Amino acid sequence: MKPINTLIAILFISLSSPSWSVTIGDLVERDGLYYKQFTDVPFTGEVTGRKQGSFESGKRDGAWVGYHENGQLLSKGNFKNGERDGAWVDYGENGALKDKGNFKNGERVGTFVGYHKNGQLSYKANYKYKNAEVIIVSYNEDGTVNEMFTGTFKNGFKISD
Repeated sequence: MKPINTLIAILFISLSSPSWSVTIGDLVERDGLYYKQFTDVPFTGEVTGRKQGSFESGKRDGAWVGYHENGQLLSKGNFKNGERDGAWVDYGENGALKDKGNFKNGERVGTFVGYHKNGQLSYKANYKYKNAEVIIVSYNEDGTVNEMFTGTFKNGFKISD
């Protein structure tokens, strides 16, 4: 009777053990979709590790969190159909707030603010959805306005002060 109990216990343990978790490094990207290595079916499921979140049919979807190598929070926000969507917050390696703002269909929209490592405001920008123009006020680490990077920019070029 003891060998049967042992066999049943081994069988139960092997069947009830959790499946191995998937990390972002276990996936490959092809044509904008993520797949498990050596498959041709877009990945649906959760990933763990330094980047944590969900995939639906090969695209990031839902809440995501990222971590720096030192374990500090790197970023958190949401994806919708593979694009950043909604509020996003990024942090430096020391855990301090780096920048924050909103996305719509992967594009920055509305007000974004960024901070220097010393905590001082680095920039405040206003992005218009589906428009390459952005109005930015940029600040030096001492809090003074950085005129060179302050103004209206379009496609990365300053078009007015």
